[in-house]
Amino acid sequence: MLTDTLATLQPADRAIVSAVSAHLDNLTKPPGSLGRLESLAVNLATQTGEAFPRVSPPGVLVFAADHGVAAEGVSAFPQDVTAQMVANFVAGGAGINVFSRQIGARLEVIDVGVAADVSVAGVVDEKVRHGTANMVEADAMSRDEAVAAIEAGIRAAERALAAGCRCLIVGEMGIANTTTSSALLAALTDAPVAGLIGRGAGLAESRLAHKQAVIERALVARAPDRDDPLDVLAKLGGLEIAAMAGAYLGGAARRVPLLVDGFIATVAALLACRLGPATRDYLVFAHRSREPGHAHALAALEAEPLLDLGLRLGEGTGAALAFPLLESATRMLGEMATFESAGVTVGNPG
Repeated sequence: MLTDTLATLQPADRAIVSAVSAHLDNLTKPPGSLGRLESLAVNLATQTGEAFPRVSPPGVLVFAADHGVAAEGVSAFPQDVTAQMVANFVAGGAGINVFSRQIGARLEVIDVGVAADVSVAGVVDEKVRHGTANMVEADAMSRDEAVAAIEAGIRAAERALAAGCRCLIVGEMGIANTTTSSALLAALTDAPVAGLIGRGAGLAESRLAHKQAVIERALVARAPDRDDPLDVLAKLGGLEIAAMAGAYLGGAARRVPLLVDGFIATVAALLACRLGPATRDYLVFAHRSREPGHAHALAALEAEPLLDLGLRLGEGTGAALAFPLLESATRMLGEMATFESAGVTVGNPG
């Protein structure tokens, strides 16, 4: 499935840019006066191949998994919280549930590697293994397990699209996953770990040096090959990050806009782009996280996010909050009058 998905990936349709741009300039407004909303509209058109794209309804995919590195004391919360939050997601009580309801999204929760047995109705069981190994002591998972997790993400994207979703928001839950994401980012970009780590879900400032040391030990012990993204993923983890990358690949292969959340989601997007470079054309970056590493991840993808609200929750919440901007961009294209249709005379500006 992964091989077929990578073979299907194609760049976005740049041939449509001139027609969409001309239409934007003929709408009843000064050219360019709606700023980045206009460039977003053009971007959505190239992604879908449609001059008048549609992004509703959105699909939200939340992948959950645990990380063996949590045993190193790098998180403010115990590992049990992952399974507890999965139950909260399906009960409708989490932040992503609130914002998904607000935007009319289809939401699916997928267990790809929670350490506990999750026996909650409403959770899609795609468990590859019960959490990753501690990357300080062993490879997080095998290469085959990494591929299996990616393919679980591809299947989730395909289910959402089969249900009629026109845009995907990919979120996550996994205690210690900012540690894993920082390790992945350091390995993929060769950036110093010190500039990539933050407090995650609320780690005390006094523990940041320990978190940095744990990641640096893991990078030395695992020695991942930065030119082989699957090697990096298998050695460092995590299962939900692999599945997120798979969802991006699956959505890009079907030419669907992919609204990227914060730090962890952007690292997963970077991984997807390393596996299938054309994926980059289908990414829309929702917001700038408070996590220090997010700026580095965005820079690696040459990305400028839509919002900057100081968020660091994850789950896909920032992307859900940004979704109305995509809806506004498409409605501007499809519903705003042109000068001709409105009978508005445009004089010679000279």
